[in-house]
Amino acid sequence: MSRLRNISKNKAEETVEELYRDIERRIEAAQPGLCPVDVAAAFLRICHGQSCGKCTPCRVGLGQLKFLIDSVLDGTATMDTIDLIEQTAESIMDSADCAIGSEAAKMVLKGVQGFRDDYEEHVLHGRCIGKKNQPVPCVSLCPAHVDIPGYIALVHEGRYADAVNLIRKDNPFPAVCGLICEHPCEVHCRRKLVDDALNIRGLKRYAVEHEGEVKVPKLNEKTGKKIAVIGGGPSGLSAAYYLSIMGHDVTVFEQRKKAGGMLRYGIPSYRLPREVLDKEIESLLKTGFTLKTDVSVGKDISMDELRSSYDAIYISIGAHTDKKIGIEGEDAKGVVSAVEMLRAIGDENMPDYTGLNVTVVGGGNVAMDVARSAIRLGAKDVKIVYRRRKNDMTALPEEIEGAIADGCEVLEMHAPVRIEKDADGNVAALIVKPQIVGPMSGGRPKPINSDKDEVRLACDRVLVAIGQGIDSTKFGEYGIPIERGNISAIDTGNVKDYEGVFSGGDCVTGPATVIRAIAGGKVAAANIDEYLGFNHEITTDIKLPTVRFSDNDPLGRVNMTERPAAERRCDFKLMEYCMSDEEAHQESSRCLHCDHFGYGKFRGGRTERW
Repeated sequence: MSRLRNISKNKAEETVEELYRDIERRIEAAQPGLCPVDVAAAFLRICHGQSCGKCTPCRVGLGQLKFLIDSVLDGTATMDTIDLIEQTAESIMDSADCAIGSEAAKMVLKGVQGFRDDYEEHVLHGRCIGKKNQPVPCVSLCPAHVDIPGYIALVHEGRYADAVNLIRKDNPFPAVCGLICEHPCEVHCRRKLVDDALNIRGLKRYAVEHEGEVKVPKLNEKTGKKIAVIGGGPSGLSAAYYLSIMGHDVTVFEQRKKAGGMLRYGIPSYRLPREVLDKEIESLLKTGFTLKTDVSVGKDISMDELRSSYDAIYISIGAHTDKKIGIEGEDAKGVVSAVEMLRAIGDENMPDYTGLNVTVVGGGNVAMDVARSAIRLGAKDVKIVYRRRKNDMTALPEEIEGAIADGCEVLEMHAPVRIEKDADGNVAALIVKPQIVGPMSGGRPKPINSDKDEVRLACDRVLVAIGQGIDSTKFGEYGIPIERGNISAIDTGNVKDYEGVFSGGDCVTGPATVIRAIAGGKVAAANIDEYLGFNHEITTDIKLPTVRFSDNDPLGRVNMTERPAAERRCDFKLMEYCMSDEEAHQESSRCLHCDHFGYGKFRGGRTERW
């Protein structure tokens, strides 16, 4: 008789693995606002089902935890039960033989300590205090709350101009966001329950490129109120756009030669062509606000002058200052900040990197932008140095993959130590120290020095891309409250203890995404209007098509494709292709219409005005 046998999966094992994948998809599509106690109970049941049964803390203890949490949900628990849950979880965590029991108990303990008020509400009043605050996940997760199911339905019907005008009700930059938005709307897309999230950004771009002539929205009667907007980036221009529609007289003060902020001076044209940005800004200007460039507040005009001449002020200066690495030799010639490099490219003053060896320090999207730009500027060799692992980078995965395809080399787990200079004070090399993976910190493993020798990376340029800062000093001198370098404003945009002054965008939140900056401008516009004594509403009369009833069969997601790397790395032309007509029609058919079905319908479906 043979001693060994080849073992293959039986039908039951294959089905269980498939069910695990189904659970993973459901967790990815889980909506915030669910009852946290109920969610904890569901996860605990899964964990208990994984127990081998060998050790008592896991086999019996998790069962006891499950019983105790169920008693909270069915109304038979007391306040002492909550303490008992916490004590039991701590005991299991400390005594279980393996991670199955200890990690399950840790999850329960985190829950009791993190949302104890929910447990108490169940015990004292027999109800959950959680709110279904995301009935339509994509709309709720979009900072500007764009009517995403609405415009996808319009795209499917071929009504592209209506789709884009519906977007502009909440986001005046559909062309920009169709190209560079980080699409947070897709994170909890319920289509993940079936197959994969919709390509929402791709459908937005398709609609814009088939829109035709841009329609100017209907403007309200003039109010006679004057508003100054400081900063012509996405947040400032969004506020100016909506305030102009409301009938106010708006002037935007921009310190650089052209408007656009970080859209122009922080995003290379291979991702966002300048002609697209210029056309978008021209369409916004048609609402009637005035744009004054080359005007610096604090130098060409003071805050006191603005306060005396305008009824309200909106500050949206963006994040345009660079951050230093803080290492020896950083003052060498050839050390260039990402902000400085991208600003020059934005002004069409292209630096010449022909034949140079370039080292980029950083792991975010900006680091990828400057690395890929250096390739297009003729660099011979580009290395991206990052002190953590590649999968810990904050850059989008597609940006990292794109940089590698363009010819950049990613050197992970290497921390910058010092910059070596030559006799003339120029960069000669970046010295880095190899790292090893250390303890977890903030959800990522913290890198620590290894016992390996330092590595010398010979280079002609060091591009520093470790973040941006806010130049808020001059506003602090006028009494505007500053906290940790950011302007202090509440979630309505009002600057604390400063009547008639509002602020939003990166100067409040710190460097963030374009769509968050746009949302800041939208919020400020509504609250400035109210502050001035009005209640104008931004609305649209676009009627949506009848909801389609489909069987929602699984269907693959249409992903965006790019020009071949060998071609795109040689120029700054747009690298991403648009969807085809066939792809857009197919992709838009995958929408589940959460605004019409399920909890979205209970909450009233669409928000037609704000």
